[in-house]
Amino acid sequence: MKKNIAIIMGGYSSEYKISLTSGNVVHKYLNKEKFNTYRIHIFKDKWVYVDEDNEEYPINKNDFSVNLEKETLRFDCIFNAIHGSPGEDGLMQAYFELIGIPQTSCDYYQSALTFNKRDLLSVLKPYGIHAAPSYYLNLGDTIDEEAIIEKVGLPCFVKANKAGSSFGISKVHEKENLKAAIDNAYKEDDEIIIEAFLDGTEVSVGVITYRGEIKVLPITEIVSENDFFDYEAKYEGKSQEITPGRISTIQQKKVEEIAKRAYEVLKMKGYSRSEFIFIGDEPYMLEMNTTPGLTTESILPQQAEKEGISLEELFTSAVDEALKKKG
Repeated sequence: MKKNIAIIMGGYSSEYKISLTSGNVVHKYLNKEKFNTYRIHIFKDKWVYVDEDNEEYPINKNDFSVNLEKETLRFDCIFNAIHGSPGEDGLMQAYFELIGIPQTSCDYYQSALTFNKRDLLSVLKPYGIHAAPSYYLNLGDTIDEEAIIEKVGLPCFVKANKAGSSFGISKVHEKENLKAAIDNAYKEDDEIIIEAFLDGTEVSVGVITYRGEIKVLPITEIVSENDFFDYEAKYEGKSQEITPGRISTIQQKKVEEIAKRAYEVLKMKGYSRSEFIFIGDEPYMLEMNTTPGLTTESILPQQAEKEGISLEELFTSAVDEALKKKG
């Protein structure tokens, strides 16, 4: 019997368009001999199954089933392709845990923790994982520009604490631009992290559970044509993503070890993609994504391809791992 796999995509954040693209790629490449695949759009105003004719059928949120004309469709496993909330912040993971359906991404606690940049970096610090000097703000806090600059210096990065795909991020060179950058970040989140600018090579490291083993994928070097790796650089071709990255053997070994350590310390499963900047040979962590982009141009699939893992193998293994956990 083929297993029924629901591919959830969309979401409640600014990343929903990228998520729809990722979800459609998963739908295309997931092994059709092993699985029946179904596209599920998750939006604030509707949860629907979208069939091949783009007809929509509402999801019953009590058990995540779909009433079709002649049958009730139930799912054996969820493939999570939602970037941002509610697929990358623990909400969907907790929901599926409660109703007893396995899903491909990490568990709800790990998802919520990694989505919160401030909390993630704080938890990893005792394990020897470095991060840039930072200053925290919550909506409503007094903005002391002098204190911020004293702590992190200029230039600095102002980021939404819980947002992905470079939404709500600015690089600030002058003090007079700090307030506008903070206002911009508050459009995405009510928490902000302001970080010192680290001038070094940026890399992205994929760590996945693949066929039962934790695997570090070939490392990608990020070379942005813009001032930093912003949305335009990430999604509109304004960057070079070089895999494998042009880093030394010492740098490679260090960042592989640290990315794997973070994955193991946090008891991760599924996919992760962590961003680092090298200062000398020392990698400093920026963030960890637990539902990274899965389009054919996305970094993690590029890394898997370099490792000799096809999209079909990458996606099928994630479902197999989730089903195995249930079994």
